[in-house]
Amino acid sequence: FVMVFFGFVAVCGTTFVQALYVPEIAWLASIPIGALATAILVVNNVRDFEGDRRAGKTTLVVRFGRASGVQEYAFLLLASYATPIVLYLLGWSSVWVCLPLLTLPWSLRLFRSLVNDRGVALNQTLAGTAKLLSAFGVLMAIGIVS
Repeated sequence: FVMVFFGFVAVCGTTFVQALYVPEIAWLASIPIGALATAILVVNNVRDFEGDRRAGKTTLVVRFGRASGVQEYAFLLLASYATPIVLYLLGWSSVWVCLPLLTLPWSLRLFRSLVNDRGVALNQTLAGTAKLLSAFGVLMAIGIVS
């Protein structure tokens, strides 16, 4: 649901309100936004894994294990960073759409933290992922309009 509402609905809905139609680029551009919003939730679930398990909650991380949460986070990052490249290779945008790739080293640090840290130590990763979403979104928007 996070991917749908914070990605497709947010990006395509905003585009529709402004342009009165939704171009193909908006559908693709919504992927990294929704994926990174979902990644915030994944970090939260990985951080709370032990407590949620003890409390009987059934998050995806509790159901499939901590490693699955780390793998999901990696997939969400991969989808996010692949999208600008695809937009450029399809010829739907200029090379400037790849500006979000400048945040790749930051995302790799966040990923390492998710792999290595536990519990409240992941609060920084949670906040960092939210900041990454903001930076990625701004850079992608600049790249699309350039």
